[in-house]
Amino acid sequence: MPKAFFARPAEVVAPELIGCLLVKRQPTGELLWGVIVETEAYCQSEPACHGHRRRSPSNETLFGEPGRFYVYVSYGIHHCVNVVTHRPDWADGVLLRAVALPGEPDRVAAGPAMLARWFGIDRSHDAQPVHPDQGLWIAPRPPELVGLGDADLMQTSRIGISQGQDIPWRWYWRASRSVSRRAKGDRQPPYDELVFLLGL
Repeated sequence: MPKAFFARPAEVVAPELIGCLLVKRQPTGELLWGVIVETEAYCQSEPACHGHRRRSPSNETLFGEPGRFYVYVSYGIHHCVNVVTHRPDWADGVLLRAVALPGEPDRVAAGPAMLARWFGIDRSHDAQPVHPDQGLWIAPRPPELVGLGDADLMQTSRIGISQGQDIPWRWYWRASRSVSRRAKGDRQPPYDELVFLLGL
């Protein structure tokens, strides 16, 4: 993905990441990959963002160049993977909430902690550029998913936070069974459309 893709506000980048691929090169050379099906946007101007109150050593990456991973630890045990967006010196980023994995059961990477655990992402990946040369990157939507549009996504308020709950900056692919939590009234689809579209 070009750096210009990430050099935009988080709330613009977040829905466009749905359908893109999170890819990690394993020590064997094999590629572990999955389709991003849920994201959340965070911005320094609102209280749920890590950089809202102050800049510190722990959130320094979030204030850095766009197109880098920002990995933090939640509750002292769970890693959460974000992509830095917008511009330097302004805390802005997208949390990767869920990924659908080919050949694996639904929801094995549904939720930030499960996603990070499945891909083996930890604080050692913090500040790392989102680029294949680094072994962990985000690839554009495959041809089968290029046509994803607003009608295919559900936009809701963010979850798992105590402040800024009214801001509707969470998106997920409605046709996927691998999202972390569906909006009230949005029923689980009878099958995962990814299996059909990508032949997984």
